[in-house]
Amino acid sequence: MTSDEWWKKAVVYQIYPQSFQDSDGDGIGDIGGIRQRLPYLKDLGIDVIWLNPIYKSPMVDNGYDIADYREVAPEYGTMADFDLMLKEAHELGIKIMMDMVLAVTSDEHKWFKESRQSRTNPSADYYIWRDPKPDGSAPNNWGSIFGGGSAWEYVPERKQYYLHIFATKQPDLNWENEELRQKLYAEMRFWLDKGVDGFRLDSISLISKRQDFPDTPDVPAGQFGSPYIGVSNGPRLHEFLQEMNREVLSQYDVITVGEATRTSLEQAKLYSDPSRHEVNMVFQFDHMHVDYGQYGRYSNVHPKLSDVRSAMANWQYGLDGHGWNSLYWDNHDQPRLVSRFGNDAPAMRELSAKMLATALHFQQGTPFVYEGDEIGMTNVHFNSIEQYQDVEAHNMYRQFTEMGMPSDEALQLLNLKSRDNARTPMQWSNEAGAGFTNGQPWLELNPNYHDINVDESLSRPDSLWHYYQQLIHLRHTMPILTDGSFELVAPDDSEVFSYTRTSNGQTLLVVCSFASQNVRFQVPEALRAVSDAAVLIQNYPDSPPSVGDMLYLRPYEAIVFSSDNA
Repeated sequence: MTSDEWWKKAVVYQIYPQSFQDSDGDGIGDIGGIRQRLPYLKDLGIDVIWLNPIYKSPMVDNGYDIADYREVAPEYGTMADFDLMLKEAHELGIKIMMDMVLAVTSDEHKWFKESRQSRTNPSADYYIWRDPKPDGSAPNNWGSIFGGGSAWEYVPERKQYYLHIFATKQPDLNWENEELRQKLYAEMRFWLDKGVDGFRLDSISLISKRQDFPDTPDVPAGQFGSPYIGVSNGPRLHEFLQEMNREVLSQYDVITVGEATRTSLEQAKLYSDPSRHEVNMVFQFDHMHVDYGQYGRYSNVHPKLSDVRSAMANWQYGLDGHGWNSLYWDNHDQPRLVSRFGNDAPAMRELSAKMLATALHFQQGTPFVYEGDEIGMTNVHFNSIEQYQDVEAHNMYRQFTEMGMPSDEALQLLNLKSRDNARTPMQWSNEAGAGFTNGQPWLELNPNYHDINVDESLSRPDSLWHYYQQLIHLRHTMPILTDGSFELVAPDDSEVFSYTRTSNGQTLLVVCSFASQNVRFQVPEALRAVSDAAVLIQNYPDSPPSVGDMLYLRPYEAIVFSSDNA
């Protein structure tokens, strides 16, 4: 690892600004609230804050619909507030990674307002416009990823349709236009020149479109197909990324993470191979798809350990020496990790959350902690569609009920997988407003904040919060966690995810049970010396019972052994 690869040793903490900390009582988290909590994050030990969008926006998609790249949303504060937060974070040794949205803008952005007026104005070609079919219908059968109908919207002024693969008010930018690309690079430089330390590049795998805009095959007449056939990993994607790196990113010492929807391992190597000069790493979704069902992400399928393990190990092996992994269980677009992959029943919540954290943080890559992970926040289980705020949740609920699904079944799918599960306000205390706000929160609090909150977790030395603090300390102090090779152990075990990390004569043996009951785990003969060595970290107060090479693991048990001479 070279000195300019500091991001390999870093731990990133994701802040969803609306839901982190409200400082002015309006019920919306803001930059002032983030400033108040910087010492908290310093104590936890994190290195980088990934800040979800804070730009001026009508908030149709919670800030991912940008109306002005150089203005701060008034709900969050002012540019002066941001500058002060950046300064104070840097003084604490914390870097700031912005969320940069380059695939779409809001339809309220000045570029789109101009573009829609005519086919000849200066911004006419900044978005993707196509003529109707002879019968006046949309150019193809693509549907919005967010549900709710076609991915095309007709504009009478131009007598054309524009493409929006997300919400109707999020028109896709036309990266084929060189002038537009230069304008986007200028927006990136604006923030980098302020001193921000990198970007998470939203939906970056979707910026290059197939210019023939083909129909999605095998879609019944009158229905809409997935647009991914024509928008994911398009023909000029890597050309565009290399241009962005050459003209912008390479000029600064930054961390870059590309959100790479529908990207395979082989494609990911193209993004993150350092010799190609694109981005440091990508967010991939293979382990996020293990519990997809008939309706995609909105499913009641329980993830199988074998699928989770296979997806993660595949990326560990595949990117070794070819790129770098991002490590995450959840984020603002996913359900809470302990509710999805662990067990959020009171007796098992912290144990399983510690196990999941262990399984993740000992892999090779840069770990990402989503706000509330460190205290074991859970899914919220709203009782009515009116309690949901997310545009995708409302679109999917309408789609489900219109197709005849009972409303209680539709709500169950939202309760399991809605993005609002991750967006309920941060639970700081058991006081009214959960310590998040003195006002009415923009999204309802999870009622369990009385029991699950930061104050409670900080009060116990054996809490999940302190466990995360230990894991982060180990990431900083043990080079093997950055540089060590990865190898699966017992890859066919139905209940246990186990692997080794090895470097310079040192071996770590990581053993994580995904079972809710006691299970046996046989340590391979070649690793007996490791399992007989010192325990580095564990989520129970004592080591599991063992006889010879057999470990008797308790529910959701996690234990890491360290041997210097194995």
